[in-house]
Amino acid sequence: MNADGVRERAKSLPREPGVYQFRAEGTTLYVGKAVDLRSRVRSYADPRTARIRRMVDRADEIEIAVTDTETQALLLEANLIKRHQPRYNVRLKDDKSYPMVQLTDHEAPRIEITRDPDGEAQGASSASGGAASGPTVFGPFTDKGQVETVVKALRETYGVRGCSDHKYSGRERPCLDYEMGLCTAPCTREIDLESYVQDVTAVERFFEGETGILADPLRREMEAAAEDQNFERAANLRDRLETVEAFHGEGGEAVQSVGDERAVDVLGVAIEGEDATVARLRAERGKLVDRDRHTLEAPAAEGAGDEEGGVPAVLAAFIVQYYAERDLPDALLLPERHGDGEVAAWLEAEGVSVRVPGAGREAKLVDLALKNARRNVGGRDECGMLADALEIDAARRIEGFDVSHAQGKSAVGSNVTFVDGSAEKADYRRKKLTDQNDDYDNMRALLEWRASRAVEGRDDRPDPDLLLIDGGEGQLDAARDALAAVGWDVPAVALAKAEERVVTPDRTFSWPSDAPHLHLLQRVRDEAHRFAVQYHQTVRDEVKTVLDDVPGVGPETRKRLLGRFGSVENVREASVADLESVEGIGEKTAETIKSRL
Repeated sequence: MNADGVRERAKSLPREPGVYQFRAEGTTLYVGKAVDLRSRVRSYADPRTARIRRMVDRADEIEIAVTDTETQALLLEANLIKRHQPRYNVRLKDDKSYPMVQLTDHEAPRIEITRDPDGEAQGASSASGGAASGPTVFGPFTDKGQVETVVKALRETYGVRGCSDHKYSGRERPCLDYEMGLCTAPCTREIDLESYVQDVTAVERFFEGETGILADPLRREMEAAAEDQNFERAANLRDRLETVEAFHGEGGEAVQSVGDERAVDVLGVAIEGEDATVARLRAERGKLVDRDRHTLEAPAAEGAGDEEGGVPAVLAAFIVQYYAERDLPDALLLPERHGDGEVAAWLEAEGVSVRVPGAGREAKLVDLALKNARRNVGGRDECGMLADALEIDAARRIEGFDVSHAQGKSAVGSNVTFVDGSAEKADYRRKKLTDQNDDYDNMRALLEWRASRAVEGRDDRPDPDLLLIDGGEGQLDAARDALAAVGWDVPAVALAKAEERVVTPDRTFSWPSDAPHLHLLQRVRDEAHRFAVQYHQTVRDEVKTVLDDVPGVGPETRKRLLGRFGSVENVREASVADLESVEGIGEKTAETIKSRL
C-alpha cells in the first residue's frame, strides 16, 4: 500500500477513538490504537522509520474497530496483539488477554464472557464502520470479577441464556438454569422468541451505557428485600448494585490516590536486538515481597505518530498487556517515562501514581529491577526467575519428591531430577517404604533416605539447589524434620495441587498462573507424582497375596481386584455383590473368594 492508498483510506475513517490493523493477505502486521482514527492512520502515509515504511508497503488493507472510549481502545489493542502476535508490535509472549462480553449470532442469542470473541467489532459497530454482522461484542474490560457480577445480574433480570448451542438444540424440557431463574428457556418456548429478543436488546442497551436498565430493577428488588427484613439478601443486592453502577465508570474521571501506598511495582527493562526483558519487583508497605521477569518481542521501532521505540515502547506495551486480570498497584516506579498518552490517562484514571525516581530508596529499587532484567535479556531463564522469587542462590538443579500407596499398602517414594528446566531421567531414583497409611511419615522416611545417602557420600549425584515436595505445609514440615535430623542443608519448598500455592518455611506464595517459574515447579511436581504412581502400581502388582490360592483367580483377575479395592483387606470386607461387579468375576468365583478369605 503506497502513501496515496493510506491517505485515501484515512479519508473514510471517523474522527473517533478506536483500533486499526495493517494487514497483508489476511495476516495482521501491526495493531495500533488512536484517539482520532483518521488522523493517526493518515500519519502512516509518511512513516518515520524504514521498518514501518516496509510494513506499510507490505500491507494491502487497513481494518478498524471504533470504540466508545480511549480506554477501550487501549485494552482492545492489547487483546488483538495477544491474539494475532503481529511482527511489528512489542508483544508480551506469556500474558493474558482481557475479557469481553459476547452476544452470539443465534435466533436466541447466548451471553458469554470470552477472551476470543467470534467477531472483533465493538458493540454495534463493525470493523469497517458499517452495520454489524455476526455476534455483538462489548468491551474489553479489565476486571473479570466485575464483569461476571454484571452478567449474572443481567441473566437474573432478563433471563438471557448462557448454555451452549449444543445444549440449546433439541431440548424437551428446560434445564436447571430455568429453575434457578437465570434463563427464560427459549429452547422449549417457555418464552416466545420475539419477547426473548426484546430482553436481549435490553442487555445490549445496558452495555451501550444505559446503566438504569439494570440498576433500577436491582434497586427495587433490594428495597423489597429490606422491607421483608431479608437483610442478607438486601446486602447482597446492594453490593451487586454498587458494581453495576460503577461498571460504566471505567476510564472516567481520575481517582486520586489516598493514604499510604500499600503496593508498589518497580519495573526495569533490558533490550537486546528484538528481545526484551522486563523485571518486576513488588513492594508492599515498604518491603519487597515478590519478583519476576517477563520476555517480550520488541521490534526496533513502533510506528508513526508520537510513539517511540526502545524502552518507552516496551514499558507502555508491558504495562497494558501485563495487567490484564491483575490488580494495578498503587504506584509504578519506572526507569524512564513510557511516553504513551493513552496509557498515562488510563493509569491516572485508575489512581496509579507513576514516578521516575532520580535518587533515594526508590531509585535503588529501580536499579535493582534493571539488574534483574539484564540477567535475563535474550532468554526466558525460568530457573533464574525461580531463584529470585524464592531468594535462594540458584535453582538450576531441582529434585522433586512424592509418595504413593493404597491405604498404606505397597508404599513407595519417588525422587526425580530436573536440570536447567528439563528432566534428567538418568538421575531418577525410587524407594520402597515401610507400609503405613501416613503421608507425613512416608515423606519423612523418603527424605531421610535421600539426605543420609548424600551426607554419607553414597549418592553419586551432585547436591541439588532446591528440593520440591509434592504436598502442603504438613509434607514440607516432615521433609524439613528429616533434613535437620540428618544435617543436610538444602532449601526445600512444597507445591500443593489444590490451589497451586508454593509453601516455604517462612511464607506462602500465590504466583500468577502464567508465571514461568511456577510452570517449572509444576513440571517437577507432576513428574514426581507420575513416577511415584507408576512405581506403586508395579510394586502392588508384584505382591503375592492369598488371592493367588483362590481357584479361578489368576494374575489378571487379582490385578483387577486390587485395582478396584486397593488391598486384600478391602477385598475381604467387600460383599459378594461388590465382588461380582469386577469384570470377569461371576457369582461362584465371588462366593469362593469370600469363603477362602
